[in-house]
Amino acid sequence: SFAADSSDKMRWMQGFPPSKDKIVSAADGSFFRFPALRYSVCHMREFMPTTEVRAAQKDRYSFKIRIDDQIDLITFTPTNTSRSMTWKESLDINYTDGILILHKGKIVYEKYFGELDPDGVHAAMSVSKTFTGTLGGLLVAEGILEENKRAVEYVPELENSAFGDASIREILDMTTGLKYSEDYSDPKAEIWTFSAAGNPLPKPANYTGPRSYYEYLETVQKSGEHGDAFAYKTINTDVMGWIVSRVTNKSIPEILSERIWKPLGTNYDGYFQIDGAGIAFAGGGFNANLRDMAMFGEMIRNKGYFNGQQILPRVLIEDIMKGGDQEAFSKSVYSSLENWSYRNMWWITHNEHGAFAARGVHGQTIYIDPTAEMVLVRFASHPEAKNSKIDPTSLPAYHAVAKYLLNN
Repeated sequence: SFAADSSDKMRWMQGFPPSKDKIVSAADGSFFRFPALRYSVCHMREFMPTTEVRAAQKDRYSFKIRIDDQIDLITFTPTNTSRSMTWKESLDINYTDGILILHKGKIVYEKYFGELDPDGVHAAMSVSKTFTGTLGGLLVAEGILEENKRAVEYVPELENSAFGDASIREILDMTTGLKYSEDYSDPKAEIWTFSAAGNPLPKPANYTGPRSYYEYLETVQKSGEHGDAFAYKTINTDVMGWIVSRVTNKSIPEILSERIWKPLGTNYDGYFQIDGAGIAFAGGGFNANLRDMAMFGEMIRNKGYFNGQQILPRVLIEDIMKGGDQEAFSKSVYSSLENWSYRNMWWITHNEHGAFAARGVHGQTIYIDPTAEMVLVRFASHPEAKNSKIDPTSLPAYHAVAKYLLNN
């Protein structure tokens, strides 16, 4: 059960020294296996080298709070079932570590479980992609990147890779044709070569593969045609991170801090996991505080305006909200996400409220409902990585809360 798996009961890494059966490690991969994952997601920098995303030093923002206890009682029907469930029940079932709901910019709900507390920092997993995609979209909006130009025009090292002739727009919307599988159940999937390249721990003596994320990206082969279909692949984000860094001469953590994290008035430094060459894992390495994440979501909901300033151009947020190519999305493996699309590394639902989201494995999300004036941020450590296992008890729950807030 949820309670039995909570890390304070399991006592991971506690004691001086911890007992051998309570030590989790990156060296043997135990830190990323459930239930140790419940501890690790709040302590990633203890397992891997990281680099900081500096928070604001002045004009730090704090939300007004107006807690609504009735939210726990909201009921919804999970997808493909007939039995209803309360919002409060869904938190347990989804292995929630932290959840925060804003309505019209005020905190109406905030809960912490497991290893997370209000001062803590949690792995964002693929919500990281949305930050990188938003930065890429920002540079397009500012004319620094041209969306129809090919990646090789910005990073010549990509000439012989599948990315060479892909456009900035195709990379941002993940409509590239790449020979790359992220099927974690397949030991021969390319994700393992990519992960090995980016692993900062010492390589085995007989290792002959690429030694950094960038080195790997130069080797990616083409499969199919660019622009034809949506295919969600992490390496699109890492190549976008390379392009953003090349044209700005700044790392992703530096530009994220400068353009977004500091202006928001964030209270806590975030951090990125890095590879052996010091390059941030743009596609999944960001770790941040829950309230700081909510600031980002609220800024996006307000079309780029937050903490007394226009942080991102309104035109960029409107472009995201409009969504991507639904036909290209329909050709992907995401049949359960009917009518959705993908734009600038955001997931667009095209539902009746125009909701859109950042999403990461094991249950991470920033879910924005413009109609209900709601921003919902969740950190979790679900034993299942795939959102397809978590969505049935999550997406209908978010929509039920949005409808409640809209009518109250």
